Amino acid sequence: MISVDQELVAALATEFRNSLKVLNAVGDETRQAILMALLQGPQNPGMRVGEIRVETHLSRPAVSHHLKILKEAQIISVRKEGTRNYYRLDTGSKLMLLKSLVSELEKALAQCDR
Repeated sequence: MISVDQELVAALATEFRNSLKVLNAVGDETRQAILMALLQGPQNPGMRVGEIRVETHLSRPAVSHHLKILKEAQIISVRKEGTRNYYRLDTGSKLMLLKSLVSELEKALAQCDR
């Protein structure tokens, strides 16, 4: 029986822990729809809640709730201009943590193939 190297298992466990908030945030279909709207919308200055609401067909309170979760997970950023808030993907987004997680998963799967 071939098992995955324990050092690799430990690294993978660490990556899962580091990515937990991001995984929880992007695991929801509503937040995925909001992320897709933000990707397709203007990055500068970003999108307002009302614009995201129109694109996603969600209520204003629902959009605000999900934006809060995405912001807390450091996936999006908000820029204030007077009384207006503009949301966009954070260029230093924690979504990049998923790249490390996938890399560690690929290493573990490669060991399973042997």
